[in-house]
Amino acid sequence: MGRGLWLCGQCRHQASVTAGTIFEGTRLGLQLWFRAIWQVTSQKNGASALTIQRVLGLGSYQTGWTWLHKLRRAMVRPGRDRLGGRVEVDETYLGAREEGVVGRLTHEKALILVAAQQEGPRIGRIRMARVAGLSRKRVHGFIGQAVRPGSTVVTDGLSVYEGLEGYRHEPIVIARSGKTASELLPRVHRVVSLLKRWLMGTLHGGVQPAHLDYYLDEFTFRFNRRTSASRGKLFCRLLQNAVQIAPSTYRQIVSPHDVGGG
Repeated sequence: MGRGLWLCGQCRHQASVTAGTIFEGTRLGLQLWFRAIWQVTSQKNGASALTIQRVLGLGSYQTGWTWLHKLRRAMVRPGRDRLGGRVEVDETYLGAREEGVVGRLTHEKALILVAAQQEGPRIGRIRMARVAGLSRKRVHGFIGQAVRPGSTVVTDGLSVYEGLEGYRHEPIVIARSGKTASELLPRVHRVVSLLKRWLMGTLHGGVQPAHLDYYLDEFTFRFNRRTSASRGKLFCRLLQNAVQIAPSTYRQIVSPHDVGGG
């Protein structure tokens, strides 16, 4: 149809080819979006909103920031495969040191669960998620979403991992082992170290708590494809995901808790 719209032959409804995708409602051309996706996937450590604005010649920093967040929402493929084999699982915290807290209690810091698949001495694919607190229900729920049943789950001796059903559980009591946690669970600790370095490097530590989940998605997307020799394949994968993810507005992105977004 005119104006680049498609017409349904049955109901006669007219819709844009971008309807129902992250590109819905965009005022700028898809070619510019494709350049943004290439910029994001071709750089080893990603790109900041300021870089996207400068390289693409966007009119405002807000546009670059919004585009990046929309692309981050497309970095998790719907129905993605779970990890399998032997998988290390551990928890970590992101945020500044807190005064007056004991043990694993936290008021401001974000609690992150990490799963890393073993591939011999190397790290395979990973999964990450922020949780509201360190409870057995939340930890078991994360493992159920991240790891295939029947797999071997290797953890420390924390009680929240006990009673894990459907998996072969190998708890390690670190205090009795004579080794450090990073020696006994080397893959998850390496992943956490790389995550913190990435947040402080590429993003300069400027991650708002409300948006942390999507930065974890970006890190996971990049880490799981770190050995890919073709940047073009990463471009295609992100573009495939982008047309499967529902659109989101700037308001939904900037104030997710106020409008029911993520």
